[in-house]
Amino acid sequence: MAETARAVIETRFGEMEIELLPGKAPGHVKNFLDLARKRFYDGTTFHRVIPDFMIQGGCPNTRDPKSTRATHGTGDAGYKLAAEFNDTPHKRGVVSMARANDPNSAGSQFFICVADAPFLDKQYSAFGRVVRGLEVADRIVSSPRDGRDNPNERVEMKVRVVEPGA
Repeated sequence: MAETARAVIETRFGEMEIELLPGKAPGHVKNFLDLARKRFYDGTTFHRVIPDFMIQGGCPNTRDPKSTRATHGTGDAGYKLAAEFNDTPHKRGVVSMARANDPNSAGSQFFICVADAPFLDKQYSAFGRVVRGLEVADRIVSSPRDGRDNPNERVEMKVRVVEPGA
């Protein structure tokens, strides 16, 4: 099987390198890479941080620092993806797509598990895993937050694609 691109998520806390899993969720991997290559994620934030669970980001509504936090987590890329539930367990470090109640409602938002979350298995499309920098996710999830689990201070991201062989 050909080597797949990886993604690096840069934050003020450091970098996380993501190994993508095209054999498990090919559509979600392609979508994530396409959005990253278009710089869609740059300037968005990790808008939801829940200790002992996960950090979530990728909502375009978070790009504007003046936007109301009530809209954070409600935006997408303008389309929905069909679910690609698979046998990848939602263990610490797994990257998966966020969605609404409709299983086929993922678009751009994703989350990184900071603890094992087996109750998510086969209900969310896992498409990657952190292979370097998981301590960055730990720092992000420990950020002081408000009652909506939104960090008090913005945790912006920039996502770059590392092509195979680079």
